[in-house]
Amino acid sequence: MRDSDIVDLYWARDERAVAETEAKYGRYCLAIAGNILADREDARECVNDTWMGAWNAMPDARPNILSAFLGKITRHLALDRWRAKYAAKRGGGETPLVLDELMDCAPAAGGPEEELAMRELTGAVNDFVRALPAVEMGVFLRRYWYMESVKDIAQRLGFSRSKVKSILARTRKKLRAHLEKEGFI
Repeated sequence: MRDSDIVDLYWARDERAVAETEAKYGRYCLAIAGNILADREDARECVNDTWMGAWNAMPDARPNILSAFLGKITRHLALDRWRAKYAAKRGGGETPLVLDELMDCAPAAGGPEEELAMRELTGAVNDFVRALPAVEMGVFLRRYWYMESVKDIAQRLGFSRSKVKSILARTRKKLRAHLEKEGFI
Protein backbone atom coordinates (compact mmCIF):
# COMPACT_ATOMS: atom_id res chain seq x y z
CA MET A 1 0.00 0.00 0.00
CA ARG A 2 1.28 3.47 -0.85
CA ASP A 3 2.06 5.94 1.93
CA SER A 4 -0.59 8.37 0.69
CA ASP A 5 -3.20 5.60 0.95
CA ILE A 6 -2.13 4.84 4.52
CA VAL A 7 -2.34 8.54 5.43
CA ASP A 8 -5.81 8.65 3.87
CA LEU A 9 -6.84 5.76 6.14
CA TYR A 10 -5.64 7.72 9.17
CA TRP A 11 -7.55 10.77 8.02
CA ALA A 12 -10.67 8.64 7.56
CA ARG A 13 -10.08 7.28 11.10
CA ASP A 14 -10.04 3.77 9.63
CA GLU A 15 -8.39 1.30 12.00
CA ARG A 16 -6.81 -0.51 9.04
CA ALA A 17 -4.33 2.38 9.02
CA VAL A 18 -2.53 0.93 12.02
CA ALA A 19 -2.32 -2.57 10.53
CA GLU A 20 -1.05 -1.23 7.21
CA THR A 21 1.47 1.00 8.97
CA GLU A 22 2.76 -1.88 11.05
CA ALA A 23 3.02 -4.13 8.01
CA LYS A 24 5.01 -1.57 6.05
CA TYR A 25 7.04 0.19 8.77
CA GLY A 26 7.07 -2.16 11.76
CA ARG A 27 10.61 -3.45 11.23
CA TYR A 28 11.91 0.06 10.50
CA CYS A 29 10.46 1.51 13.70
CA LEU A 30 11.50 -1.53 15.73
CA ALA A 31 15.09 -1.07 14.54
CA ILE A 32 15.08 2.57 15.64
CA ALA A 33 13.61 1.79 19.06
CA GLY A 34 15.81 -1.29 19.50
CA ASN A 35 19.00 0.66 18.82
CA ILE A 36 18.06 3.19 21.46
CA LEU A 37 16.59 0.94 24.12
CA ALA A 38 18.61 -2.28 23.72
CA ASP A 39 15.59 -4.17 25.09
CA ARG A 40 13.32 -5.94 22.60
CA GLU A 41 10.22 -5.78 24.81
CA ASP A 42 10.65 -2.06 25.54
CA ALA A 43 11.27 -1.46 21.83
CA ARG A 44 8.11 -3.38 20.90
CA GLU A 45 6.04 -1.31 23.38
CA CYS A 46 7.59 1.86 21.98
CA VAL A 47 6.61 0.86 18.44
CA ASN A 48 3.05 0.18 19.59
CA ASP A 49 3.05 3.65 21.15
CA THR A 50 4.25 4.98 17.79
CA TRP A 51 1.10 3.71 16.10
CA MET A 52 -0.99 5.49 18.73
CA GLY A 53 1.11 8.62 18.31
CA ALA A 54 0.54 8.54 14.56
CA TRP A 55 -3.19 7.97 15.09
CA ASN A 56 -3.37 10.97 17.43
CA ALA A 57 -1.16 13.23 15.29
CA MET A 58 -3.27 12.77 12.19
CA PRO A 59 -5.58 14.36 10.96
CA ASP A 60 -3.84 17.49 12.25
CA ALA A 61 -0.69 16.47 10.38
CA ARG A 62 -0.54 15.14 6.84
CA PRO A 63 3.06 13.95 6.51
CA ASN A 64 4.72 14.06 3.12
CA ILE A 65 7.23 11.36 4.08
CA LEU A 66 5.47 8.81 6.27
CA SER A 67 8.65 6.89 7.14
CA ALA A 68 10.33 10.05 8.49
CA PHE A 69 7.17 11.00 10.39
CA LEU A 70 6.96 7.56 12.03
CA GLY A 71 10.73 7.41 12.63
CA LYS A 72 10.64 10.74 14.44
CA ILE A 73 7.75 9.62 16.67
CA THR A 74 9.51 6.32 17.42
CA ARG A 75 12.83 7.99 18.19
CA HIS A 76 11.22 10.55 20.48
CA LEU A 77 9.26 7.88 22.37
CA ALA A 78 12.29 5.61 22.67
CA LEU A 79 14.50 8.40 23.99
CA ASP A 80 11.82 9.35 26.54
CA ARG A 81 11.54 5.72 27.63
CA TRP A 82 15.33 5.42 27.82
CA ARG A 83 15.60 8.59 29.95
CA ALA A 84 12.91 7.32 32.33
CA LYS A 85 14.50 3.89 32.60
CA TYR A 86 18.03 5.16 33.17
CA ALA A 87 17.33 8.36 35.08
CA ALA A 88 19.20 7.14 38.13
CA LYS A 89 21.86 5.06 36.37
CA ARG A 90 23.82 4.82 33.14
CA GLY A 91 23.87 1.76 30.95
CA GLY A 92 22.25 -0.30 28.26
CA GLY A 93 22.81 -0.17 24.55
CA GLU A 94 24.36 2.50 22.41
CA THR A 95 22.39 5.44 23.80
CA PRO A 96 24.78 6.49 26.61
CA LEU A 97 27.75 6.17 24.26
CA VAL A 98 26.09 8.20 21.53
CA LEU A 99 25.01 10.93 23.93
CA ASP A 100 28.47 11.09 25.50
CA GLU A 101 30.10 11.37 22.06
CA LEU A 102 27.98 14.40 21.21
CA MET A 103 28.39 16.19 24.56
CA ASP A 104 31.49 18.04 23.36
CA CYS A 105 29.55 19.43 20.41
CA ALA A 106 26.39 20.58 22.21
CA PRO A 107 26.09 23.83 24.12
CA ALA A 108 25.01 23.77 27.74
CA ALA A 109 21.27 24.01 28.38
CA GLY A 110 19.65 26.60 30.56
CA GLY A 111 17.96 29.95 30.60
CA PRO A 112 14.48 31.09 29.65
CA GLU A 113 15.29 31.21 25.93
CA GLU A 114 16.17 27.52 25.91
CA GLU A 115 13.35 26.43 23.58
CA LEU A 116 14.20 29.06 20.97
CA ALA A 117 17.88 28.25 21.28
CA MET A 118 17.14 24.55 20.77
CA ARG A 119 15.18 25.30 17.58
CA GLU A 120 18.06 27.38 16.27
CA LEU A 121 20.56 24.69 17.27
CA THR A 122 18.45 22.05 15.51
CA GLY A 123 18.45 24.17 12.36
CA ALA A 124 22.22 24.63 12.53
CA VAL A 125 22.80 20.89 12.99
CA ASN A 126 20.40 20.07 10.14
CA ASP A 127 22.23 22.52 7.86
CA PHE A 128 25.55 20.96 8.85
CA VAL A 129 24.34 17.41 8.18
CA ARG A 130 22.83 18.33 4.80
CA ALA A 131 26.17 19.82 3.72
CA LEU A 132 28.16 16.66 4.56
CA PRO A 133 29.42 14.37 1.81
CA ALA A 134 27.18 11.32 1.35
CA VAL A 135 29.43 8.83 3.17
CA GLU A 136 29.97 11.10 6.18
CA MET A 137 26.28 11.93 6.30
CA GLY A 138 25.34 8.25 6.20
CA VAL A 139 27.74 7.29 8.98
CA PHE A 140 26.75 10.31 11.10
CA LEU A 141 23.01 9.66 10.75
CA ARG A 142 23.34 5.93 11.39
CA ARG A 143 25.22 6.67 14.61
CA TYR A 144 23.42 9.72 15.95
CA TRP A 145 19.90 9.40 14.54
CA TYR A 146 19.41 5.63 14.36
CA MET A 147 21.91 5.03 17.20
CA GLU A 148 23.51 2.06 15.50
CA SER A 149 26.66 0.60 16.97
CA VAL A 150 30.02 1.27 15.33
CA LYS A 151 30.24 -2.45 14.60
CA ASP A 152 26.87 -2.48 12.79
CA ILE A 153 27.73 0.63 10.76
CA ALA A 154 31.06 -0.88 9.73
CA GLN A 155 29.41 -4.14 8.66
CA ARG A 156 26.61 -2.38 6.77
CA LEU A 157 28.99 -0.11 4.86
CA GLY A 158 31.89 -2.54 4.44
CA PHE A 159 34.27 -0.38 6.50
CA SER A 160 36.58 -1.29 9.34
CA ARG A 161 35.50 -0.19 12.82
CA SER A 162 38.48 2.14 12.99
CA LYS A 163 37.41 3.84 9.76
CA VAL A 164 33.90 4.40 11.15
CA LYS A 165 35.33 5.75 14.41
CA SER A 166 37.64 8.04 12.46
CA ILE A 167 34.80 9.37 10.28
CA LEU A 168 32.70 9.99 13.38
CA ALA A 169 35.52 11.75 15.23
CA ARG A 170 36.30 14.01 12.26
CA THR A 171 32.61 14.77 11.72
CA ARG A 172 32.07 15.64 15.39
CA LYS A 173 35.10 17.94 15.21
CA LYS A 174 33.60 19.63 12.12
CA LEU A 175 30.22 19.90 13.87
CA ARG A 176 31.81 21.53 16.89
CA ALA A 177 33.63 24.03 14.65
CA HIS A 178 30.38 24.73 12.78
CA LEU A 179 28.48 25.33 16.02
CA GLU A 180 31.25 27.57 17.33
CA LYS A 181 31.17 29.57 14.08
CA GLU A 182 27.37 29.89 14.41
CA GLY A 183 27.73 31.12 18.00
CA PHE A 184 26.22 28.14 19.83
CA ILE A 185 29.38 27.27 21.76
